[in-house]
Amino acid sequence: MYSIRIFISTNTPITNCQFLFMKRLLSLDFMRGFIMVLLALESTGFFDHLINATEGNSLNILLNQFTHHPWNGLRFWDLIQPGFMYMAGAAMAYSLHKQKEHGFSWNQSFRKILKRCGWLFFWGVLDYAVRKDGLSFELWDVLTQLSFTTLVAFLIFQWSATAQIVFCVGLLLLTEVLYRFTQIPGFDQPFTNQQNFGNYVDLLLMHKINHGGWVTINCIPTAVHTIAGALTGRLFLQMGKKIQPLLLWAAVCLLLGYGLDLTGITPIIKRIASSSFTLASLGWCLLGLSFCYWWIDILDHRKYLKFFTIVGMNSLFIYLFFEIVAHRWFNGYISAISNGLLSFINTPELLSNTISSLCIFGLEWVLCYFLYKKKIFFKI
Repeated sequence: MYSIRIFISTNTPITNCQFLFMKRLLSLDFMRGFIMVLLALESTGFFDHLINATEGNSLNILLNQFTHHPWNGLRFWDLIQPGFMYMAGAAMAYSLHKQKEHGFSWNQSFRKILKRCGWLFFWGVLDYAVRKDGLSFELWDVLTQLSFTTLVAFLIFQWSATAQIVFCVGLLLLTEVLYRFTQIPGFDQPFTNQQNFGNYVDLLLMHKINHGGWVTINCIPTAVHTIAGALTGRLFLQMGKKIQPLLLWAAVCLLLGYGLDLTGITPIIKRIASSSFTLASLGWCLLGLSFCYWWIDILDHRKYLKFFTIVGMNSLFIYLFFEIVAHRWFNGYISAISNGLLSFINTPELLSNTISSLCIFGLEWVLCYFLYKKKIFFKI
């Protein structure tokens, strides 16, 4: 989400930390691009077509990993938003380091972050604002959530790592308290869809409840993802090419997250970001970035990454494009052309729809490539 560009004077000795920072953290660009590619494909209906095509066979079980778990459980697709927020935190650490190198004061950095969070909130609300039956005010978009978690991560960024970890524990405990001990009539079932405290807060804020079970106060526990990302960025900047601490923390988070679920203390529920889900998903995020950092930035395997990094370097633009423009117009327009042409050769409906989805995605990727070649990067 942030551009990382550092210019170091040739008259200044280059330390190991500076050398690491001077090199772009390509693993972060790759992971961000990988997530955006998956989101773009999902927005075209690509995975839905494959799931429908494999219904009733063993491959369908694998493809269902590209859908959210209906409630208690964890699938691959449930890791997309945590990964998005985790990487935003890591990128923020690099951005703040760059600002410090350029002499920014804390107040200047705060104003930049405040402006960024304001825009994230605006675009997040706008994403869901226009409906067929009129305007709507909703706070469930990932950008809206990210506007809160980014601000929290920034405000405690200068704290010690220990203090930040304690703060994260506090956020998870607060989540547990809010769900378990706020006995609101009709909303006193902590882990039941439509009857929990998160649903009650949404009723107060928006006068409605999300039928899928998503809640606005997810931003409280998922702030842990962004804070952890910022801590990871600081770790890379300070320690260089070491991933052992990340692997250790990944093991701790996975053990705690799945342990809370298996013992029946707190179920893993993505839709309300239960504390067990937050920990388990963070563990997978730590493992994912550790592997990518080791493979790409340490072992220097950089071939075949450009397909993803081109998208990752304009992640905010492409997200807003397929969420707003493509969803409301572009997808239908391209599908009509593609399906119409394929109908002349009697293409089966399922294959025709799948090809149309790939055409939509291909055009979106080409758009990102065009912006990349023109060195146009949309940032806020």
